[in-house]
Amino acid sequence: MDARLVFAGGGFDLLLSDADLARDDSLETAVIVSLFTDRRAEPGDVATGLDPRGWWGDSFQDGDDRIGSRLWLLGREKLLPETAERARGYAREALQWLLDDGVAARVQVTAELQRPDRLALQVAIERPDGRREAYRFDHVWEALNGLRNP
Repeated sequence: MDARLVFAGGGFDLLLSDADLARDDSLETAVIVSLFTDRRAEPGDVATGLDPRGWWGDSFQDGDDRIGSRLWLLGREKLLPETAERARGYAREALQWLLDDGVAARVQVTAELQRPDRLALQVAIERPDGRREAYRFDHVWEALNGLRNP
């Protein structure tokens, strides 16, 4: 069971319940952390001199485990169909651990341009026992650019 995260004003925050952290037994918090924390850039992703970001703890991970996504790399790009496709790929990469660790049997990611200034991600997860969970993040572009929810 995880602490529950919710979208709040251009970012995510912990939800309180009766003066305690709200809890959630779905995969929503794991999906939010996977998508909206910064994964370290791969060589060639960022021009020399820019911060490659990422979690320092990844330096101590065994194998190829990495926390977060490379969605942050899109924050300075124009919102075009190619950008949406890259967002889908970055999101899929960030959620791959669900399959690798046996948490999910299937993960589907869709990226959608909703209007000239909005990118949405939809995530559908099928657990090994057949249960399904679906999440929609309509404010991805705002979250990447630190903008307030319009």
